[in-house]
Amino acid sequence: MENNLLLCILVLIPAFASSDFLLTHVRNIKKRNADNDLIVNGIEIYSMKIDSKVTSRFAHNVITSRAVNRGNVSKEVFFDVELPKTAFITNFSMTIDGVTYPGTIKEKEAAKKQYEKAVSRGQTAGLVKASGRKTEKFTVSVNIKAASKVTFELTYEELLKRQFGKYEMFIKVKPKQLVKDFEIEVDIFEPQGITELEAEGTFITNELQNTIKKTFSGKKGHISFKPTLDQQRTCANCSQSVLDGDFTVKYDVKRTTPDNLQIVNGYFVHFFAPTNLPKLSKNIIFVLDTSGSMYGREIEQTKEALLKILDDIKEDDFFNFILFDSEISTWKETLIKATPENLDEARKFVQRISVQGMTNLHGGLMRGIDILNAAHEENLVPRRSASIIIMLTDGHPNVGVSNTQEIEKAVKKAIDGKYTLYNLGFGSGVDYGFLERMALENKGLARRIYPDSDAALQLQGFYDEVSNPMLIDVELNYPENEISDLTTNSFKHFYDGSEIVVAGRFVDSNQNHLSVDVRGEGADNALSYTTQQGAEQTAQAFQEQQYIFGEYIERLWAYLTIEQLLEKRITATGEEKENLTAQALALSLKYKFVTSLTSMVVTKPEENDNEEGIADKPTEGAGMFTGPLVASPLYHTHAPQPTWYTSVDGDPHFIISVPQKKDAICFNINENPGMILNLINDPVTGITVNGELIGDKRANSDAKIQNSYFGKLGIANKHLDFKLTVTPETITIQNGDEKTAFTWLDSVTLKQAGLTLIINRKKNLVLSMGSGVSFVVVLHQVWKKHPLHQDFLGLYTLKSDKLSEQTHGLLGQFFQPIDFTILEIHPGSDPKKPDATMIVKNNELIVTRGWQKDYRRDPKHGVDIPCWFVHDNGAGLIDGVHTDYIVSSLF
Repeated sequence: MENNLLLCILVLIPAFASSDFLLTHVRNIKKRNADNDLIVNGIEIYSMKIDSKVTSRFAHNVITSRAVNRGNVSKEVFFDVELPKTAFITNFSMTIDGVTYPGTIKEKEAAKKQYEKAVSRGQTAGLVKASGRKTEKFTVSVNIKAASKVTFELTYEELLKRQFGKYEMFIKVKPKQLVKDFEIEVDIFEPQGITELEAEGTFITNELQNTIKKTFSGKKGHISFKPTLDQQRTCANCSQSVLDGDFTVKYDVKRTTPDNLQIVNGYFVHFFAPTNLPKLSKNIIFVLDTSGSMYGREIEQTKEALLKILDDIKEDDFFNFILFDSEISTWKETLIKATPENLDEARKFVQRISVQGMTNLHGGLMRGIDILNAAHEENLVPRRSASIIIMLTDGHPNVGVSNTQEIEKAVKKAIDGKYTLYNLGFGSGVDYGFLERMALENKGLARRIYPDSDAALQLQGFYDEVSNPMLIDVELNYPENEISDLTTNSFKHFYDGSEIVVAGRFVDSNQNHLSVDVRGEGADNALSYTTQQGAEQTAQAFQEQQYIFGEYIERLWAYLTIEQLLEKRITATGEEKENLTAQALALSLKYKFVTSLTSMVVTKPEENDNEEGIADKPTEGAGMFTGPLVASPLYHTHAPQPTWYTSVDGDPHFIISVPQKKDAICFNINENPGMILNLINDPVTGITVNGELIGDKRANSDAKIQNSYFGKLGIANKHLDFKLTVTPETITIQNGDEKTAFTWLDSVTLKQAGLTLIINRKKNLVLSMGSGVSFVVVLHQVWKKHPLHQDFLGLYTLKSDKLSEQTHGLLGQFFQPIDFTILEIHPGSDPKKPDATMIVKNNELIVTRGWQKDYRRDPKHGVDIPCWFVHDNGAGLIDGVHTDYIVSSLF
């Protein structure tokens, strides 16, 4: 591994195309001299090219990277590509010394068998995982001999979506080394004609400015960026690359009519984007989570975004705020018009928002829907107006109606197709699948808000997308006897600067004309007209055939159809879901798209032991917890997706989340019953958590190490003079000298200054502190007459970032970010659990890939969490040794 090369070339294209090439050396990259600065540890990347052809918004992207091994020994070369989550991989191949090894696309279940076989040999099999807000990463590696050449080529396709009046290609350029032939080339062909074309880069110096070549005329546009070696250097004699930043291409098309029809070889696409319409007034309800977990930066960023949104609300709009924690509160009892006086009052209300308690999400949404219903019934709002609900939460419903299926049904029934629901999930602690299903069922969408420094801008940016409705209840009607396999053709809202796209297949593949009836409701009157496309117009529009790639409208139709079938599948059940799955799978295989139902099998040459890798399409939920290299939630799509937390449960199994790796580390502590371990100690907030171990009823003569579990937990907050003692039988609260006791047969919600306690009968309890941190204690009950085992407890921490940086303890020390590197994966003693070398805290540890159980949702069976297991009581991972954490008493 010492001689393996890691050369990193990153090209990232969110929302249009992205690519990141990585030819990688893991350690000890040697210094380059001026005469040899193209060769790094014997490897030269002599060519990298991104070639994009865009025809009628549909992008066909080919990424090619070429390298040669200039050394005298074999090297392992890695190829990493970051591409948009909305793109579908369609082809991959690698060519070594003239021999090509192609990827093949198969049904996921068929590919899974090859995947598991590869994992059992300890090979790197997982090729695609989520890597950022808008991207996912494709990775493959191969050994090449001395003097050998390798060419990697990846193809993917995507339909560009219009936002704020433009189609955008965003490219993050980060080669990290000089490349002799580096080029980005984009050809655009739009039958409607191109009206504007822009290209700019954050890293573009005066010298580089002239390297961006931009031309457009009529229907054709061209962008190229091809810096020379000297132009790539940070200085005249430097070997570092100046190419580090964002490169953006934006364009729009000519619109002499509200829409455009295109027909090619039995398929059609219909683009609808009318301009110069008067804006509709909107009725907007903000439903906001103000539970204790929103404490700190999250609520401050939310308030910052709301204040900016209030500056943009128009005087003809109506709005209101609903806040939900354990209780529901509203700013006003009805929708209020956005007059200057009301907006001033709203700003004062937003500035006073505070957080506390639990998460009554159901109650907040239902109150918002009731207010909208009343406003329409009482004619408080214009008949021609767009009604929108924007709901923001950072957690799970845990008070009031907390069953997500019941919430979905109640919300869908209450909205009844009248309004659009947008769900924003703040951070990774949300049940994103639940939010997405509920939004899709109500003609909206879900969006994840990342808890970074720009979270307020993310919130405001989403509002900007939906802030200017132009039409409601848009329908594009096509002759039923002429068209089959039509994509979605009715839309609740059309927003300014966006575009509606419908595609379909003709019954008669020779048909070359079409008539469409368009209907919608505008601000002043109804929109109603018929648009037509004849054979002559179609032929005239496509005279420049050299700009058209293949059967692009057919592939656009297939892409859009698969995308919508997979979206419908999210909310479907039973036979309907099976039918949607079958249709989407058949199209994915026919058109060779890597989707959530298919996988690409990549076979390597013989000198790589015929290794096989699997390229999958991660889902948004699974992408937040994708373990690299081994079987992960990509293949457990029906299991509830875990969220990031740090926990201890079972015998006792510690699970440490590492969000930046989208992975976890696990370890066990083997100690004698009666020992008390310090789990969390924060001197700033005054919070401590200790746990006392119990064992089995009798020793297990067959076991080398005896089982131990937590039989008692003590949670204290010295600033509140509060202590909570939990056993499998009782829950005891002590405030000063006063004690209150409950059993697990009770259902209790207890609120007092600075904390909320909820006991869910015979299941778990949730303790939320004023700082925002929450603890979940799970009750595990076994058969009372079991000869060996007895009841025990598990502890899960939520929002642990609300504790101070001085927090320590067996769990607490991991509440601050921890990083690790995995090297040298190889077969372990268990064929299903490969071993590897982990570099963590400057220690080199042998670890094993395995699973531990998350029992928060299912105390009986649990959900498997993939993780790297550290042996010997966490030695080398935890600070000191485990005996350092033994304390004398629970408090």
